[in-house]
Amino acid sequence: MTQYSDHFGPEGLLVRGTVLVVPGRGETRATYARFGRRLAADAYRVRVIDAPDLATEDLTALAARVTTAAEDTTAQDGVVRPLVLVGADSGAAAVAALLGQEAGTRPDAVVLAGLPGRAPAPAATATAGTWDEELDVRTSCPAHRGLLTQDAEVRRGSLDDAIPEAVLAAAYDSEAAVPVLLLVGDSDPLADHEALAHTAKSLARARLSVVHSAHHDVLNDLQHRSVAAEVITFLETLRNELRPLITVRSSAW
Repeated sequence: MTQYSDHFGPEGLLVRGTVLVVPGRGETRATYARFGRRLAADAYRVRVIDAPDLATEDLTALAARVTTAAEDTTAQDGVVRPLVLVGADSGAAAVAALLGQEAGTRPDAVVLAGLPGRAPAPAATATAGTWDEELDVRTSCPAHRGLLTQDAEVRRGSLDDAIPEAVLAAAYDSEAAVPVLLLVGDSDPLADHEALAHTAKSLARARLSVVHSAHHDVLNDLQHRSVAAEVITFLETLRNELRPLITVRSSAW
């Protein structure tokens, strides 16, 4: 059984870059099929790996797994750059922490979506309740709620699993030099918005994008089209040495 889910761009188009997606607590590779297809439609090579179990898998082992996954996408001229790691929830914390590791393949940029706060927010206690209450924390998108419910491999109640403090500390105290896109829903009860803003300002090249009315699963909530567009814009800007390709000079909205 394959340990990856792959999404390829339209036939005949040159690959514009490689994106590795690292899921979060309780999620499966299928959770990111819609996101992967959307990025692949813009000619990016997308690979989703299995979510890390941070209680049993240390960062060195995860770095090796990410390296293997990246190298296995090698084309005739090697891995197509830019290589971008996209992490969600605990996957975001792990990806951010990996930037401080010396081992493993170095990404050209990272996307951190739904990075959990270091201290559980009071509203987060809803995740210990029913499945519907956990879904309310995750998303208001009917399609995504249905996908999570129908996927027998999704581990319910997983949002109550503690993320190691060392991993969260490494994520929030990161001194990453690579470009970082932080994505957070303004209705995410697991987020620490003040800490995210501080982290974004402390990094050399970071952008913090807040998605209005989005919940914890910010890549898969109702606003998933706009969020995917924000990620694509980041990827295209990265290819252009972080120079925006479009600047709005005048707008009535």
